[in-house]
Amino acid sequence: MGLSSLALAHVGDGVYELLARTYVVEQKGGLARQMHQRTVELVRAQTQARAIRGLLQENALTEEEKQVFLRGRNCHSHAAPKSASPEDYAHATGLEALFGWLYLTGQKERVCLLFQQILAMKPWKKEE
Repeated sequence: MGLSSLALAHVGDGVYELLARTYVVEQKGGLARQMHQRTVELVRAQTQARAIRGLLQENALTEEEKQVFLRGRNCHSHAAPKSASPEDYAHATGLEALFGWLYLTGQKERVCLLFQQILAMKPWKKEE
């Protein structure tokens, strides 16, 4: 696939957010504002960075997936939000690139499996 890592991350951002929104609706639903707040909690850079670190620590990724993540993590984006450290933002971009690559290569079951593993880690909860 000849897409840049930033293009993969762009697609992966949408895939990841759709999974997060679906999860929020399936869990509790609620008022629009509550659903939005819970979704933001799941998709923020710090949460995504904790998620990919957890997947790496658990050796949950194949070698090819690790390479896609690393390319995404190492690409240079100048759009980092002020609320995220450059390191967290880079890791989040790598995770999004991985999700974009998996989605675009037709590995939708793998996308769902990794997202379920992330949910099981509860990366939105700050470490005590």
